[in-house]
Amino acid sequence: MRWVLSATLICGFLMLTSCSKEDDPATPDNVYTGVPLVIFDTDIGSSTDDLFALEMLYHYDEQHLCRLLGVVVDREGEANADFADVMNTYFGHPNVPIGLVRDGIKNPRVWIDYAHVAYMTEEDGTTLMFPRTVNQPGMRPDGYQLYRRLLSQQPDHSVSIVTTGFVTSLAQLLQSEADEYSALSGVELVRQKVKCIYLQGGVFGDAEEPDFNFAQGITFAQTFFELWPKEVDMVFSPMEVGQAVEYTPEQVIADVSWTDRHPIKQVYMTCDCNTGQRMWDPMCVIQAVEGDALFSLSERGTISITPQAHTIFTPSATGNVRYQLPGNAQWATMMLEKIRTMNKME
Repeated sequence: MRWVLSATLICGFLMLTSCSKEDDPATPDNVYTGVPLVIFDTDIGSSTDDLFALEMLYHYDEQHLCRLLGVVVDREGEANADFADVMNTYFGHPNVPIGLVRDGIKNPRVWIDYAHVAYMTEEDGTTLMFPRTVNQPGMRPDGYQLYRRLLSQQPDHSVSIVTTGFVTSLAQLLQSEADEYSALSGVELVRQKVKCIYLQGGVFGDAEEPDFNFAQGITFAQTFFELWPKEVDMVFSPMEVGQAVEYTPEQVIADVSWTDRHPIKQVYMTCDCNTGQRMWDPMCVIQAVEGDALFSLSERGTISITPQAHTIFTPSATGNVRYQLPGNAQWATMMLEKIRTMNKME
């Protein structure tokens, strides 16, 4: 069980004893050999499936099934980055760096407004319920800058990007030029360092509606699709895949019965999360870490986007794009159990 300490004591304790896996002497680098190196890109602060996706990455990292390199927050606002910091700190990964998009999408739709949970206090009204590692506004790099730093440090063709929201920071990365981190342009840096990108989004088949994430910032989405290197694989998880995986608010709260001081549980206790929320985002994380075997996938092809945010898939044996196909009821039950098992972990 996690003990409730003052913010000062927890921060000091974390610096001394809860280093991230990169810095923990008890976790040698060789345990990560051959596992996915993951950068998680999230529009945290609206839908709660981002929270479960991030929680799963912490636990996958602890099981040495992946290495979480960093978190890019793709929704403007220090409060959203602070909530990501709360997650990092609470789950014992305080040194995982966080980047925050700036000059991004202005006032995108918010489905569940929960960022304020980052600032909840104890009964004394002053002590934070959930300490953070960074407490000064403006201290985090821009999202695209964090991408450049992290990618430049990794072996070639080794990084898996999981993006579960907007592609703003990715568009800015692809437009970036040489800097102190790398002499390569953003496009060349992605081409050299990224193995695959897993995206929650895309509308495939006969559906006529546009993709929500891309439509919220269509200019950024068009830049992303235009500049993404055709040599780097893309796997999409359209909404209908995770739509079958429902984690109800009652289940979420019951699964963390051992404490109320849990950031995800507090979101569900203080916000209306009965909004049709489904587990869309964890589908990308599961495939990025556990591989393709758990999913049915489309044939290969190429993809483009229209000004109305419709994604156009064209089959091609040499294409770099695939997308997940919906599973049956048994598959959805299995996926939900994966998410619930990790959310029950103390």
